[in-house]
Amino acid sequence: MTDTNKNKQNYEQSGVNIQAGDQLVDWLEKSQNLKSKMIVQGIGGYASLTRIPMDVYKKPLLVSCTDGVGTKALLAAQFKRVKGLGQDLVAMNVNDLICTGGDPYYFLDYWASGKLDLAMVQEFLTGVKEACEKSGCLLIGGETAEMPGLYKNNEFDCAGFASGFVDEDHVWGAHRVEVNSEIWALPSSGFHSNGYSLLRRVFEKDMDQWVEKLLTPTALYVDLVKKIKASGITVQAAAHITGSGFENITRVLPAKTKASLKSYPWPEMFIEVQKRTQMTEAEMYQTLNCGVGFVFVLNSENAKKLKALCLDLNETVWHLGTVTASQNQEPSYEWVSS
Repeated sequence: MTDTNKNKQNYEQSGVNIQAGDQLVDWLEKSQNLKSKMIVQGIGGYASLTRIPMDVYKKPLLVSCTDGVGTKALLAAQFKRVKGLGQDLVAMNVNDLICTGGDPYYFLDYWASGKLDLAMVQEFLTGVKEACEKSGCLLIGGETAEMPGLYKNNEFDCAGFASGFVDEDHVWGAHRVEVNSEIWALPSSGFHSNGYSLLRRVFEKDMDQWVEKLLTPTALYVDLVKKIKASGITVQAAAHITGSGFENITRVLPAKTKASLKSYPWPEMFIEVQKRTQMTEAEMYQTLNCGVGFVFVLNSENAKKLKALCLDLNETVWHLGTVTASQNQEPSYEWVSS
């Protein structure tokens, strides 16, 4: 008789653990504190349903964005520290979202790995959940994929998706920016989640000395922005300084204007990168945030209010520059004498 089980294969034998995935969904559902603004069908359904807050916005627009954490994930995997990466993932999305003047409302995550390590994914999702709570949005769903043919066992990648709402009459952006408006900056918490293909090489030989700074999570700016809006301060535009560095400021400027920026002292870690790489200042500003995580564009009257509010809240903010006229159609930025 032929042994019919000899060549038998199933999904688990091919490297995918369905039971582990189910355990993760169960853990997430039990650990979530879903608020009443969500129509609950439970984590693990085909899709998540949320109510549109018609009582909050007169003309609500849905704001959506997506982002990842880049090769910072490789460093987090190497040192088995992924909780902070969860905050990175949320921050890279919600910090983009609030540049519209909108409010984050819900978040979804995607995690893909060669082998599902429950403890690691739970640590990561704990960071995601905590960052969502700080940002006032719900973690309402996501996807966990186990793909042994695509990733090695200790490799993973992640992505995030954030949505929120903004009133159409209160959208921030280039259409509101005027010449002579002021540009004010908030500090970054470090390198955030950009430039790690370079940074991992720069600090390769003494990584143990720099890993704390390199794995510092991306700062969340949502709470401060909510307080700024609640205080009645009128913001014309805002920019999240991520990939491409200070080019991000030009994305919120109208045609025939430029950002005339003043120099400021860089945090030590950025000085170290420049010393080791011999990059010019221009190259640094086009690659990294150089200590600036977020900027606001607003008129001088509102700038005074912003400075006073941040002083009361013990938040660091400084005058980075001014919007000036330009002969060029495309917005740009330049560095001027202080």
